[in-house]
Amino acid sequence: MDFLSGIMQSALTFFYGLTKSVGVPSYGIAIVLLTIVIKMILYPLTVKQVKSMKAMQDLQPKMKEMQEKYKGNPEKLQKEMAALYKDAGVNPLSGCLPLIVQMPFLIAIFFAIRDFQYEAQFQSFLWMSNLAQPDPTYILPVLSAATTYVQQKQTMTDNSQQNKMMMIFMPLFIGYISLTFPGGLVLYWVVSNLFQIAQQWWMYRKPAETVGEAR
Repeated sequence: MDFLSGIMQSALTFFYGLTKSVGVPSYGIAIVLLTIVIKMILYPLTVKQVKSMKAMQDLQPKMKEMQEKYKGNPEKLQKEMAALYKDAGVNPLSGCLPLIVQMPFLIAIFFAIRDFQYEAQFQSFLWMSNLAQPDPTYILPVLSAATTYVQQKQTMTDNSQQNKMMMIFMPLFIGYISLTFPGGLVLYWVVSNLFQIAQQWWMYRKPAETVGEAR
């Protein structure tokens, strides 16, 4: 993890150098550029994840019918659900793998930005005077909670009570911990969420491709 974190810090230094070379030295812009590049690199995994979620959403009506029909026979329900997944060419776990693959990168960028050493004269960005400190205006924490909510809402596959609770709990949790995180780290999270929301919107608006591609 230290190795990956070091790479991320080197990349952030590189992008900061780019902003400096064009006469607008800004760690905030460097973080935005780094975030976009990371999301582009991980785009194939995002596509696979979103396709899998979309396929599961498309199967929700049939799944609910089966749950009602076999609610007193869990063994039969399990068999019928397995057959439904097989016929549709869907693996319900395939959406988890891309997220697992991305986790080391997410953890690395967390430590990289959290522990980054900024040049004091260029560590301000927009309304923040110091990206190494928490946002005193609470704007970024609110944005982190709001964008997390929207991103979850896009991919929610059913309206179960558990999912509804997560829709409330997770954004509030992210917003709460963002109150104490460095502004630069929360900026990364917000930009990453916005980019993810745009990617998911674009993919969800397209006509569904063959569900078998979600495997």
